[in-house]
Amino acid sequence: MPAGHPDYSLCARPERGALKILVGGMLGMVLAMGIGRFAFTPILPLMQRDLAMSNTMAGWLAGLNYLGYLTGAVACSMHPRLLRSRPATGGALVTSIASTLLMGVTVSPFWWGLLRLGGGLASAVLFIVISAEVVEALTRRGFVHWVGVLYGGIGVGIALSGIMVPQLDRIGGWGGSWIGMGLLAALCAAAGITLGRQRNLIQAVTLDTSPKTGSLHSIWPLAVAYFFEGLGYIVSATFIVAIIAMTPGLAAFSPYSWVATGLAALPSTVLWPQLGRRIGTKRTLLCAFILQAAGIYVSIDADTIGAVLFSAIAFGGTFLGIVALTLAEGNRRAPHDSRRATAILTVCFSLGQILGPVLAGILADMRAGFALPLLLATTSIAIGALFIIFDHRYS
Repeated sequence: MPAGHPDYSLCARPERGALKILVGGMLGMVLAMGIGRFAFTPILPLMQRDLAMSNTMAGWLAGLNYLGYLTGAVACSMHPRLLRSRPATGGALVTSIASTLLMGVTVSPFWWGLLRLGGGLASAVLFIVISAEVVEALTRRGFVHWVGVLYGGIGVGIALSGIMVPQLDRIGGWGGSWIGMGLLAALCAAAGITLGRQRNLIQAVTLDTSPKTGSLHSIWPLAVAYFFEGLGYIVSATFIVAIIAMTPGLAAFSPYSWVATGLAALPSTVLWPQLGRRIGTKRTLLCAFILQAAGIYVSIDADTIGAVLFSAIAFGGTFLGIVALTLAEGNRRAPHDSRRATAILTVCFSLGQILGPVLAGILADMRAGFALPLLLATTSIAIGALFIIFDHRYS
C-alpha cells in the first residue's frame, strides 16, 4: 500500500468482528425468546381451532412457560457458575429447540405443560448467557453502544413467527407449525453459533459475586410498577392473535398482527432509552405505560384493521422498551448491588407474567370473551403508572 494512505481494511476488522458477534447474538435472541417464548402466541389460535383448546388451558400453558423462565432466572442468579458451564448452556440450547419442536407431536396437556415449563427455563438461561457474552465481547471491542440492538432480535423472532406460522399451517396444521418453528430455531442456533463463536468467550465472562453494600429500599416502588406491567402486558402477549382470530372479518389478518408487533418491537430497545436520556426515565416510562395501556384498551373493541394495527404496534413498541428502561433505572438506584436489584425486578415481573395469562384464560372462559381480561390488563398497567407517578426516586 502506498505510503501516507491508511489501511482501512485494518480499521474495518474490529467492526466486522463486532458485527458478526452482534448478529450471532441476535439470532440467539430469535431462538430463545422470539421463538422459544413467543411462538406460542400465533400458534395458539390454530390449536384452539383444531383441538378445541380452552382459554383456561392456554393460560396455564403460558403461565408454566413463565414459571420456567422465573426458575431459570433465579437459578442463574443464585448459581452464577451456570453461566460459565458449557454443558448447562448447551443443554439449554437443545432444550429450547426440542421443547418447541416436540409441542407438535403430542396432544397431551401434561407433556405440553412440561415442554412449556422446560422451554421457559431454557429461555432464561440462554437470554442471560447471550446477554453476558455479547455485552462483554462488544465492550472489549469498543462497540458497547450497539448493545441495545441485540435485544431487537426478540422482535425479529416475533415477526418471523408471524410470517412463518400461516405458511406452516397450510402444510401441516398446528402440529406442523410447531415442528417448523423448532426447525427454524435449530437453523438460528447453527447460524448464531457460527457467527458469534469466540475463543474462550464463555470463560471470559466474569460475574462479580463479592458481597455488596447499599440499600435496596429504593427499588421496591419500581418493582411494584414492574409487577403490574408484567401482569398486564402478558395478556396481550399471550392472547392477542387468538383474540383477533375470533373477530369477525379479521381472522385472516390475525397472524400478521403479530408481524406488526415484532416489527414495532425491533427498534424499541434503542429508541426508548434514547428518549429517556432526553426527557428523563420517569417521563419516558410514563409515556410507554400510557401508550401500552391505550393499545390494550383499544383492543377490547377493535374490529377494524386500523384499530388492530394500533393495538399491535402500541404493545410491540413498548414492552421491550419498558424492560430496558426499568432494568437500567434499577441499576442506577443500586449501583453497588446491581445484580440483586436486577434479580428483584426480574422476579416481580415474572410473578406478574405467571399470574396474568392464567387469570385471563379463566376469566375469558367464564365470560365467553376477552373484554374483562383486557380491561383488567389495562387497569393493571394504569396502576403501574401510578406507582411511577408517585415515586420520587427517579433522577
